[in-house]
Amino acid sequence: MSPRFEREPPVDFEDDHGREISLQAFGDGPVDDEREALVDLYLEFDPSQRSLGIPPVRESKIREWQNVLLDGYCVVAWHGERAVGQAVLVEDKHGNHELAIFIHQDYHHAGIGTQLMKALLAYGKRQGVDDVWLLVEQENRPAKQLYDDLGFTVTEEQGHAVMMATSL
Repeated sequence: MSPRFEREPPVDFEDDHGREISLQAFGDGPVDDEREALVDLYLEFDPSQRSLGIPPVRESKIREWQNVLLDGYCVVAWHGERAVGQAVLVEDKHGNHELAIFIHQDYHHAGIGTQLMKALLAYGKRQGVDDVWLLVEQENRPAKQLYDDLGFTVTEEQGHAVMMATSL
């Protein structure tokens, strides 16, 4: 396994604001109904933090969207019993995996995204995932830098977004 993706869930760490964060594969979290905890995460999600039209805003659409996401590999960031982030790898029609990551706005800029990405990619590698791609908005420099630091490269520009990819 690549050393950049060696810590697969469970991973416990203190974020840059001193909060205890636990990264768990979906199904191994601290609450009985993890799906509801994820729905709650997105119901509290600031609509201005949406990227490329996701996450959905309406509860019914959030639930439908989670059905798609949870069909892939999912790692959830927990602060106690509160879901504060989600990262997923969902297989596309070509057998590659699309990556999506969301962190609640109250938990931005605390190192959670970096740890969540590393844990997800390690988990995906263990599950047999080889190739991963994602879309990111052109102006989202922090996210693009994170992806670059983790070995993603730009493969295509799509107007206001770029596609980035890596092999595990």
